[in-house]
Amino acid sequence: MERIRTASHAGSWYTDNPTKLAEELEGWLKAAGLTKSPDVRGVIAPHAGYSYSGRAAAFAFGNIDPEKISRVFLLGPSHHYYTPKCALSRATVYKTPVGDLPIDLEVVEELKATGKFEMMDMRVDEAEHSMEMHLPYLAKVFEGYPIKVVPILVGALNAENEATYGKLLAKYVDDPSNFFSVSSDFCHWGSRFSYTHYDKKHGAIYKSIEALDRIGMDIIETGDPDAFKDYLLETENTICGRHPISVFLHMAKNCSTKIKIKFLRYEQSSQCKSMRDSSVSYASAAARVDA
Repeated sequence: MERIRTASHAGSWYTDNPTKLAEELEGWLKAAGLTKSPDVRGVIAPHAGYSYSGRAAAFAFGNIDPEKISRVFLLGPSHHYYTPKCALSRATVYKTPVGDLPIDLEVVEELKATGKFEMMDMRVDEAEHSMEMHLPYLAKVFEGYPIKVVPILVGALNAENEATYGKLLAKYVDDPSNFFSVSSDFCHWGSRFSYTHYDKKHGAIYKSIEALDRIGMDIIETGDPDAFKDYLLETENTICGRHPISVFLHMAKNCSTKIKIKFLRYEQSSQCKSMRDSSVSYASAAARVDA
């Protein structure tokens, strides 16, 4: 039985006009000017509305060489639904205005059989934007290539569970036909996010935010999940995809393939200059096989 997850954020977070959306995505990918690389096995990319983060996201998705990839694991944080675990989708297909992505039901069953995952209600699935915002880019980059997706909603995991899921998923990294799309925005700054950390030594507020984010990005590039955990505890930086990123770091640490993460783009939705301002940061990275 076909169970369709609709493109619930199309028409609000991004255009639902297929021609216009394809043109936007192609424009951003072209502007990023990246060379597709078969060594790139994963990305970290933002998930805000495309008018905010679409351009930055191209610096992640533009690295993908679709030739040998047949499956994409999507790891996104949960914004509305609380779970201390990871959850799998009940859908059989994820729709986008620029092409539909079938779910890899075999892998979903395989993961379900571990007893570590819960199943996501369709309402929860469609309310969540963190994975959906990656779908049009994936549909575009893999146009003409038969890929399946494995969506994993990453809940509010403790450090122990981040490591558990990382170990469990690590074997999939060793299969070069698998790709990983990790969804995260970076610092959410301002009183509306209850986060106004400001180190005046950097100058303007937006420069302090960038300095804070870049420390986190540098730590992610080292591949050390424990150092990333310490950074989050120390700074309380509001990186909404911290759990998916942590799980991915544990995957990279526990697989046999040597994976190196490198950030290629950093942007902010606006430049905060006073305590009344607010902004969200967007960072895009590629995870490649490090020979």
